[in-house]
Amino acid sequence: MSNKQGHDTGEGVGADAVAVTGAVVGSVAEPGTVVGTVAGEAAAAAIGPNDYSQYFQANYRSQPYYSSGRDWSDYQPAYQYGYDTYGQYRGQRFEDVEAQLERDWAHARARSRLAWAEARDAVRDGWHRLQRALPGDADRAYR
Repeated sequence: MSNKQGHDTGEGVGADAVAVTGAVVGSVAEPGTVVGTVAGEAAAAAIGPNDYSQYFQANYRSQPYYSSGRDWSDYQPAYQYGYDTYGQYRGQRFEDVEAQLERDWAHARARSRLAWAEARDAVRDGWHRLQRALPGDADRAYR
């Protein structure tokens, strides 16, 4: 597959993901807003949603925040939430929007058994993965 084909596929999936997750995030943003779509396309161009998900699915158990007894169905919504909300809050630090993310986690968590205290680091990890991949975003300080 050429880079152009992968880019087109990622953009299409990213835009769809933003439209679908707008309903999941609920009060955070209206679904299908221009800002959300553009941010979703930028995230999809940097790391396609499938690549992003596959990376974390292969690595979540080796992360320092992983809790034994939890499985992918618990962590996947946290990583997805990180992916979805990074585009929405792009340009802001995770710590600056964390209180809002915590409030909205109850709606975004789907069937995850993770409370915010457990999901926080996975969401943050997802943010930072996108932040490092998007041009101009990696130069912002984060911990």
